[in-house]
Amino acid sequence: MEIALGIIIMVLAVIIIAAVLMQSGKDSQMSGVISGAADTFLGKERGSRLDKLLNKVTPILSGVFAVLVIVLYIVAQV
Repeated sequence: MEIALGIIIMVLAVIIIAAVLMQSGKDSQMSGVISGAADTFLGKERGSRLDKLLNKVTPILSGVFAVLVIVLYIVAQV
């Protein structure tokens, strides 16, 4: 059980890191540098849809991650 939860937590951590890195920044100077390539690659509309999706998914994934870490801690104590 501990091994399965540990693997799930590691995979979820990598997904959260990727989701955070894919989001455009709020600072216009830095986000212009990064999002310029994303706008070219994804198109302006698709890039904004991706940002909206990532802004909704990231807190949910983070909450699930936190709950799983607490569950793993409790399981490891037993």
